[in-house]
Amino acid sequence: MDYTLFTAAIVFLTSGMPIATINKVKFTTTLSPPAKHFVSVSWTFNRVNIITSTTANITNADYKDRISLDRTTGSLELWNLGLRDQGEYRVSIIPDGALELQGSTTLDVYGGPQFYSWQSHHHIVDSPRQFFHSTNLTCEAAGNISSIQWIKDGLPLSPSNNITFSADNRTVYLSPVQDIDNGEYECLVSNPVSNRTASHNLTVNCEYCLLDPNSRTSTGYRVTLSCSADSIPPATFTWMFNRTETGVNNTLYVIERMEALHIGNYTCTATNNITGLKDSVCLFVAYTPLEFHWNCWIRFIPEITALT
Repeated sequence: MDYTLFTAAIVFLTSGMPIATINKVKFTTTLSPPAKHFVSVSWTFNRVNIITSTTANITNADYKDRISLDRTTGSLELWNLGLRDQGEYRVSIIPDGALELQGSTTLDVYGGPQFYSWQSHHHIVDSPRQFFHSTNLTCEAAGNISSIQWIKDGLPLSPSNNITFSADNRTVYLSPVQDIDNGEYECLVSNPVSNRTASHNLTVNCEYCLLDPNSRTSTGYRVTLSCSADSIPPATFTWMFNRTETGVNNTLYVIERMEALHIGNYTCTATNNITGLKDSVCLFVAYTPLEFHWNCWIRFIPEITALT
């Protein structure tokens, strides 16, 4: 003869700890108290005995002071619940003069997620000309987790050309890292009872050089050479003419009146003072009847220097 246990064995915890110590549940059978006491009542959790009651109760040490058995119906009450208590509960009852009765149910315990680790990795490619730096952000949380979402600077983070996610959504892969990847990253984990958020700030420093073609000008013109760098923090600049320091330390190099003595190689060097990385662009200035215009742009390849 079979009977049915209480099926709504779902308990919600408000604590985010992996093992919570609040709330309780009662596994209630459909049996009515018999005329004679049951010969024995036995409960197991994931096939490990919790309590066996005959003429006396034999209780598993892990359950002392937190279970109560109703010998008249075989119902079991369990309190001080934690995530460790979720699983299958089975009962075996031997009535006086009747066949053994068995039943089972599953208990689900939901606790608020708790973050216990952030993991980050970065890989630096030796060649500064290769735009292949990458980094990972991994969100680790304990508890019963239903979903994980990523947010960057207050907006949902979605896959893109350089952003991918692991199958379980715990890890964000940035490859290659770009300067626009700077910002605050949030990991939102949730389940039916609550949600929690952890955040990290990602700072990207970078180095890259784009060379413009040789440029030409004519005598008598005022020539301005402009050198800019996309760098975090802002880069510092130096200028050289034919490998000789000019003393110019800003983004502009101005030739008030172009003459023959100004023909040659102009080198702008941009330096990232955090990473120590630097790169240069060299321009050869010569004569031509055409009007002169030139801009040098130096961009730094991302290098992760801070993840706080």
